[in-house]
Amino acid sequence: MSAEKTFYGAGSEVTLHVSIANPGTTPTRVLKWLIPSEGFTEPLFSVTRDGEAVDYIGMLVKRLPPSEADYITLKAGESLSRNLDLSDYYDLSASGNYEVKNDALSADPYAKTGEAAGRLASNTLTLFIEGRAPSLPEAGPFLAVTGTTTFNSCSASQQTALINARNAASNYATDAVNYFLANLQGARYTTWFGVYNLTRYNTVKNHFNNISNAMDTANPMNFDCTCPDVPDPANTYAYVFPNQPYTIHLYGAFWNAPMTGTDSKAGTLIHETSHFLVVAGTLDYTYGQTSCEKSQR
Repeated sequence: MSAEKTFYGAGSEVTLHVSIANPGTTPTRVLKWLIPSEGFTEPLFSVTRDGEAVDYIGMLVKRLPPSEADYITLKAGESLSRNLDLSDYYDLSASGNYEVKNDALSADPYAKTGEAAGRLASNTLTLFIEGRAPSLPEAGPFLAVTGTTTFNSCSASQQTALINARNAASNYATDAVNYFLANLQGARYTTWFGVYNLTRYNTVKNHFNNISNAMDTANPMNFDCTCPDVPDPANTYAYVFPNQPYTIHLYGAFWNAPMTGTDSKAGTLIHETSHFLVVAGTLDYTYGQTSCEKSQR
């Protein structure tokens, strides 16, 4: 990864040149959404300002677990490159010394290797960047009112399904809040969040409180059915921009999902709502119930 300069004024794009190469002698198959040249649908970089982590504000996508078709082949010696403006994906609103590196972590980075979690990492760039207005709207506070639901290009049947999904998601979130209010610490918690630790337990509790609040009071919660381009629309449930509460973009896998249960419409809404910075600011590490459970072991 390289940059043309080390100082970027407030009026200049922070253009980076990113390349991924296969230096080996045999082809390698890499998960395509980990490669910047394939598009940015999750935080592929580690960015800090004066030692503090910087918020990712780009697209966050919920997908089906990866299949063979989700990997791209890099031939021996082949490389892929792309120029990108860092401010399109990270909050550069404050001036400071930034450190940037490609740091894409995944549970399934390579096809058919049998390996556990891995990452694609790069050299680190050190840049001074003057603050600039964020390219996307800043997040607002929760609205303590009865939530409304709005739609963009959703059919009547889709609107009905989304209203039912929001109601079901509200029930799920309320049930989770009640679990934590009772201070329960059983398998329902440890299966997904690991061995009990008070700090982590309180973090998860607060996140579910925020999710429940958003499901019940976000005004409006906006559902967008226009389906702009993403790299893999058939395998995509939904995506959000984390600093744009509470708009959720829906895709093919969402409409094929059951209303409740594993990888359901209701579960997708909870998953996507958790990404908003004013809710929990979660990121995706892996996809699918089995893979998520394994990551706690």
